Amino acid sequence: MSGGRPAGPRVVVIGAGIVGCSLADELTVRGWTDVTVLDQGPLPAPGGSTSHAPGLVFRTSPSRTLTAFATYTVEKFNALEVDGLPCFNPVGGLELATTPERWADLHRKAGLAASWGVHAELVGPARCKELWPLVDASRVHGGLYTPDDGLARAVPACRAQIERARARGGRFLDRHTVTGIEKDGDHVTAVVTDRGTFPADHVVSAAGFWGPVIGRMAGIDVPLLPLAHQYVRTTPLPELAGVDDPRAEATRPILRFQDRDLYFREHTDRIGIGSYAHRPLPVDPFAVPAYDDAADMPSSYPFTEEDFAPSWEECRRLLPALREAEIHEGFNGVFSFTPDGMPVLGESRALRGFWLAEAVWVTHSAGVARAVAEWMVDGRPSLDLHACELTRFEDAQRSPAYVAERGAQQFVEVYDVIHPLQPMDRPRPLRVSPFYARQQELGAVFLEGGGWERPHWYEANAPLAEGVEVPGRDAWSARHWSPIAAAEARATRERVALYDMTPLRRLEVAGPGSLAFLQHMTSNNLAKKPGSVTYTLLLDEAGGICSDLTVARLAPDRFQVGANSPADLDRLLRHAPRDVHVRDITSGTCCVGVWGPLARALVQPLTTDDFSHEAFGYFKAKETCIGHVPVTAMRLSYVGELGWELYTSADLGLRLWDTLWEAGRALGVVAAGRSAFNSLRLEKGYRAWGHDMTTEHNPYEAGVGFAVRMNKGDFVGRAALEGLGQPTRKLTALLLDDPAAVVLGSEPVYVDGAPAGYVTSASYGYTLGRCVAYAWLPSLETGAGVHIEYFGEKVPATVAEEPLFDPEMSRIRR
Repeated sequence: MSGGRPAGPRVVVIGAGIVGCSLADELTVRGWTDVTVLDQGPLPAPGGSTSHAPGLVFRTSPSRTLTAFATYTVEKFNALEVDGLPCFNPVGGLELATTPERWADLHRKAGLAASWGVHAELVGPARCKELWPLVDASRVHGGLYTPDDGLARAVPACRAQIERARARGGRFLDRHTVTGIEKDGDHVTAVVTDRGTFPADHVVSAAGFWGPVIGRMAGIDVPLLPLAHQYVRTTPLPELAGVDDPRAEATRPILRFQDRDLYFREHTDRIGIGSYAHRPLPVDPFAVPAYDDAADMPSSYPFTEEDFAPSWEECRRLLPALREAEIHEGFNGVFSFTPDGMPVLGESRALRGFWLAEAVWVTHSAGVARAVAEWMVDGRPSLDLHACELTRFEDAQRSPAYVAERGAQQFVEVYDVIHPLQPMDRPRPLRVSPFYARQQELGAVFLEGGGWERPHWYEANAPLAEGVEVPGRDAWSARHWSPIAAAEARATRERVALYDMTPLRRLEVAGPGSLAFLQHMTSNNLAKKPGSVTYTLLLDEAGGICSDLTVARLAPDRFQVGANSPADLDRLLRHAPRDVHVRDITSGTCCVGVWGPLARALVQPLTTDDFSHEAFGYFKAKETCIGHVPVTAMRLSYVGELGWELYTSADLGLRLWDTLWEAGRALGVVAAGRSAFNSLRLEKGYRAWGHDMTTEHNPYEAGVGFAVRMNKGDFVGRAALEGLGQPTRKLTALLLDDPAAVVLGSEPVYVDGAPAGYVTSASYGYTLGRCVAYAWLPSLETGAGVHIEYFGEKVPATVAEEPLFDPEMSRIRR
């Protein structure tokens, strides 16, 4: 007991770095005071990444979640102090552009900052020189200045949070090396160390780059790669002399020279320099020396001077004062990278009660700790964490070779200008649909997602684009795009097109209790006859949207579920009763979307079943044959046109494609890609989970309230929805006023001159002749004018009535 309150369950946190200390503080303040934090090294600097971290906190990121993590870290550390000194120094941040491409990208980043609520301003060379007098302004196009960013003092922040957590009953034990994880069945029970065993109801691995080591003890793969990153301190500079106040260790903004993969911060009269410009230097976490065996500390490897030599010359060119300085000391500091550059958070389903809080930088540490603490105590985090969850990785993305290759590439690209559609180069191809050979023959241009090769357009359709007028694009929006997408969209609207929908996740839910289980887990009414298809939602207890599903009842006790991510499978498996079997059938199956006004003319001659509207209505399913191929046909359309999704086993996929292609040639069939698909789905207002709606949104404000049936009985999230008032914000359809204007997503939206929301998804609507953007905004009247900021330009747009295309649904229901 602590303070008269229940101590809560027994929690053991492995790792007393900044994440473990922050988590202990966040758990104990929420009443879970039976918290023990273990570390193999001495406190408060046990030798992990935190012990050497330079502490840069630069909040702006393409990820809204990472920005929220960093924002909370700034707020929290600003309020902490040790020995009279604050744990955060708000010196600001300054990112320089020395190339036109980077200067353009800083305009984009300024838009991201406005979208996520970060104060930022674009400044010219003279202002950059004023903020950092040592910079050679003649090399600078401009900069992005974020005055509220700064330097986190990580070890003092650990000390402050240790004291707070201890005062509430938490305990911190150093010099305890974890040697094992005990379990009873599928639940964790204890942590074993060289100095005793600690019973636990929950164990959190916050071990940093030792995460894979702890994971192996628990039987859990932790997909992260430790890499060494170079950091040096210079000899004293006369230009920085005369500062004796320890509070003024740094007075100038953290400086990022991303064109050369470098960053700078002051250390009183010296400059600290970090470099990502060198070759990847992977570290085997199982071979890292113990604290007492390390030359300095386990996370500090010997400095490889030859790797830093080119960067040192770049530093001297940008900061001429360094020409008279030398490198006083340097080291290669170890920290963690994942295949997608995001943290790894959440509870393992294979070992209940075992949590991960890994691959977290100091920048995001307090924010991550708060989210994980909420998750553990309240059952859900207040932030959308889908891009950070352990469950996000496909099996194909968990091999050691994949983690190593992509983790290293994340290091290489950490400061690169990355387009939102830009795919990784390797390893590819990894996952391909059965149609891949035919797609190559048609000149498919593939991007990648979830390991899958996904055609975005087909060069074979280039002749069709010659008659389609499409506005020209700027260099950024023209990347990973082709006007051929417009031709494919037109062909879909006018004739018929084949879309490879294989990468979309498919689950089978079967067994005597399957209907009752799905009724409880989802929001819509699934108690319909076999052959029915229902659009429904997975909600959490607070009514937030965990996913949207398309559920086909194929037999009384068998359902096919169209889902989004591996997290959907994980969620269903966690809750499935013994008489319900849930399995992922994606890899063994494939799917072709046949859509367009001539879709029925294509498929009807290939089957003996009646595909008329009367016999095979919208949102219906039928198991039939197309030619020689058994298929499950579903009358669905995510492009707003007549058509079917045709599913078959992977071994028959190529035959299905060839059958449809041969039959469609007389009808002018085309293969169409994701670029056209995204344009068409936005014209119809179809939401994309993870982009347009997440757990932070409820169905009514997201515009999917039609998928909720409050009168069907109890279901997860129902009680929370009952208490909702009128939405104060809304996922809003916008049409850009200028037919030539384009935005891509994540841009800030201004109402009456002030930032009021952000774009979720956007694409040019080739049928409408305008770019369509969806944005989270306060409730606005149809016809209201707003502005979207795109690379510094305010682009006018108008709130539009949904759906923008075919509101009568006449094209789908015919």
